[in-house]
Amino acid sequence: MSDVIRVYQKPTCSKCQATLGILEECAVEFDSINYYETPLTVEELSGLINKLGISPRDLMRKGEQLYRDLRLGERELSDDELIKLMVENPDLMERPIVVHGDKAVLGRPPENVKKLL
Repeated sequence: MSDVIRVYQKPTCSKCQATLGILEECAVEFDSINYYETPLTVEELSGLINKLGISPRDLMRKGEQLYRDLRLGERELSDDELIKLMVENPDLMERPIVVHGDKAVLGRPPENVKKLL
């Protein structure tokens, strides 16, 4: 298992900021990836979802205006279609996603990151 923790985040997200703060307080080494500047590929997002142990729909931000505009709650889409939509529209993804080796957690609440330490 890699010793470095990876945090996939959006810098303006308060949960992301709080998660990074917890990691800094615990003095652990981590890499922060702004997935708006370094977009995830379909393969990368699929791998993260796999590590999280959730479905692609479970990773979606159902309160987002775009989620409502696309009527995603009313549509039956395959996992591959949902992943592609999140890659194309990163605002649809819950965040932050914190990875350590083959395990990952969603930083909602930010204290979830402690499960990986």
